[in-house]
Amino acid sequence: MTISKSELRALVKKREAALSELEIKASDRELASAFIALPEFIKAKTVMLYRGVGREPDTGPMIASALRAGKTVALPKITGPGVMEARRIYSLDQLVPGAFGIPEPSGECEVVAPGEFDLILVPGAAFSPNGCRLGRGGGYYDRYLPQTRGVKVALTRKCQLTDDIPTDSHDIKVDLIITR
Repeated sequence: MTISKSELRALVKKREAALSELEIKASDRELASAFIALPEFIKAKTVMLYRGVGREPDTGPMIASALRAGKTVALPKITGPGVMEARRIYSLDQLVPGAFGIPEPSGECEVVAPGEFDLILVPGAAFSPNGCRLGRGGGYYDRYLPQTRGVKVALTRKCQLTDDIPTDSHDIKVDLIITR
């Protein structure tokens, strides 16, 4: 039986809601440690990350690590319906509440071209072991990622991993998945 994208999002959201705060915090620590230890992260000079909200993995430690390492760090900024750009930050203090309440770089932060990234951290609602990704429904990353050349990495809790991800021709796969 094939499940729809909206049904899968609802199922994963229910699984995530069942996680305790201790499980979330342990998963966050393990995901951050694994991400920071990736050879692709260590070698990358320019990275695009995102600030996790709600039940998403806490990406704050990864952003802080990249900044301490002297990497060029950019985060997405929503600029219109289904459209985003990446803007460079030098500190987490440069993040302001943006679209959907997600922290994003302020308007003064400089734009980083999509082709400059060595590594891109890609959010999602669910992932398959072979790199298929179910986004949150806005299509922002599916529109942005074709412009990039960097290694695409996803962080996922075990409850977000599934073999059956419904995909469309415009859906972009990730290259690496870190699961904890």
